[in-house]
Amino acid sequence: MDRLQTMEVFVAVAEAGGFAKAAARLRLSPPAVTRAVVALEERLGVRLLNRTTRSVVPTEAGLRFLESARQLLAQLELAEREAAGEMAEPSGTLTVSASVTFARHAVSPVIREYLHAHPRVAVSLMASDRLVQLVEEGVDVAVRIGELPDSALVARQVGTVRRMLVASPGYLARAGRPQAPADLAGHALIDFNGALPGRDQRGVPARASARYHVNDAASAIQAAEEGEGITLALSYAVAASLRDGRLEEVLPAHAPPPVPVRLVYPPARLVAPKLRAFLALASVRLAERLSGDLAVGSFQPAQE
Repeated sequence: MDRLQTMEVFVAVAEAGGFAKAAARLRLSPPAVTRAVVALEERLGVRLLNRTTRSVVPTEAGLRFLESARQLLAQLELAEREAAGEMAEPSGTLTVSASVTFARHAVSPVIREYLHAHPRVAVSLMASDRLVQLVEEGVDVAVRIGELPDSALVARQVGTVRRMLVASPGYLARAGRPQAPADLAGHALIDFNGALPGRDQRGVPARASARYHVNDAASAIQAAEEGEGITLALSYAVAASLRDGRLEEVLPAHAPPPVPVRLVYPPARLVAPKLRAFLALASVRLAERLSGDLAVGSFQPAQE
């Protein structure tokens, strides 16, 4: 590797916090990444990274070199993009990740609008309910619902969603409407992927009392619409069913507070035009969609 390549490898290792993660990000083998960093340290005559079995962190000298390397690589990247005309128009392939239901409900329409506006960009949508690792799997941006764990990812909040208990009017007419969380113990519960809450100080029953367990949100909602019982859903997923009267909210006064929805993406020296354009459009369109979904129902703060 030349000097710029070894510098790029060092920056990737420092940002990813490990050789294997950096190798996946750069599409290199872990031994090649290790050799590049060792060669750089030998050339400079100083240790840049402290290695342990659990982490790789820059030394004091490594932090100084990291800042300088980032600036140099950013200048080079900017010069190359300006020469290629990339700064004028987004181009390339953008990979987007979202949960299956939210991708169908809100992300896919945004992507279609984005593609019409930017004909030089191709988009790959990764719809999955597992937690996708952005750097390791080559994802440019993901939509995350809920509180985020400690992470180096950049996050931009675009709205909130509510967790709400819902059931069909027919089921409630037949089984009665719960008046307090403790009443749920006597009802048929549909548990989506362990989402029903455990028993807490307000008496909400444990999900173990559910007789129907599914790992697909759409299946749980469909079962509730067909009168099979009560399920816990996110507001965006049942907004249309609530508007159409296929479902009704149960125990709205005991609903938990809304949870945030964020666009997250790996930190970069420069945000690529294709990503910058998507963030600008998605921030607006998702906020519009989520604000409409949140207005559905009769949300009241949870009562202690």
